[in-house]
Amino acid sequence: MTTVLSRCFRLIDKISKNFLPLLHLLIFCCSSAFTQAHSTGGLRGQIEQISRTAKGRVGVAMTLLETGESLSLNGKEHFPMQSVYKFPIAMAVLQQVDAGKLKLEQMVSVEKSDFVTPYQRSPIRDRYPQGVKLSVKELLRYMVSESDGTACDVLLWVVGGAPVVMQYLRGLGVNGVIVETTEKVMGHDQTAQYRNWAAPEEMLLLLNRFSSGKGLSASSRQLLMQHMIVTPTGLKRLKGLLPAGTIVAHKTGTSGTSEGMTAATNDVGIITLPDGRHLAIAVFVSDARASEAEREGVIARIARAAWDYWSSKRR
Repeated sequence: MTTVLSRCFRLIDKISKNFLPLLHLLIFCCSSAFTQAHSTGGLRGQIEQISRTAKGRVGVAMTLLETGESLSLNGKEHFPMQSVYKFPIAMAVLQQVDAGKLKLEQMVSVEKSDFVTPYQRSPIRDRYPQGVKLSVKELLRYMVSESDGTACDVLLWVVGGAPVVMQYLRGLGVNGVIVETTEKVMGHDQTAQYRNWAAPEEMLLLLNRFSSGKGLSASSRQLLMQHMIVTPTGLKRLKGLLPAGTIVAHKTGTSGTSEGMTAATNDVGIITLPDGRHLAIAVFVSDARASEAEREGVIARIARAAWDYWSSKRR
């Protein structure tokens, strides 16, 4: 009997020694998750309150890239991207440049038949009404910095179409950013814009991949980042309420307004904080009945709330 009890006690001791580290790890993970949820709870409350101003659907996802601390609101819902989808298309083009399939200096003909509709943004159409030949590098600048719809459609054709872009995104592990149709198609059919959609959390994942250098060479990443920094579009969105001189690499997206409702007012990008850390953020305002100033103000106020929160949390 004594021998059996002794064996039982030894077995219990052995199990407890193996189990306790796992128990400690479980407690640590739960504690960390609770701490993060508690610390970002106030910020989430601010974002929810700000979002009501849009009078529509608002999707938000953000993360401090250096630590992974993050939060989201409606982060898994689908939102029409509009011109935000030029960001993943640009990444796919530059990946082909890295692979040697395309050259930045390669000249491409832009024909009058390539022009998007007159009410869609296209500086190329406006400057070269008879068509023009431009390099891939220049088309990239038009597409990203000037949000040119014609440049976007031409580059989408050059890269091999939407399926090629989707194959590239899936290779990065991004499954919730969908590129399906062209700018010209969206210009003729308002419902088509809903086929180019993103879930905020998946767009955040793409921004993370881009920031960490996955899927692009350092030179291609730097080129695209510069185009996103110098763009004159969306100055009242992510950048709207941030301190002057703040570096924001971003891509906007905007739809038209029909019967008082605007399908898309978006801005996604990477904000450099005062201490050099980086905040990746995606804000989508969809099917909203608020004015343009109110919709852009929602994006600006959310970005400022995030800025204030993470700027106050030093390293």
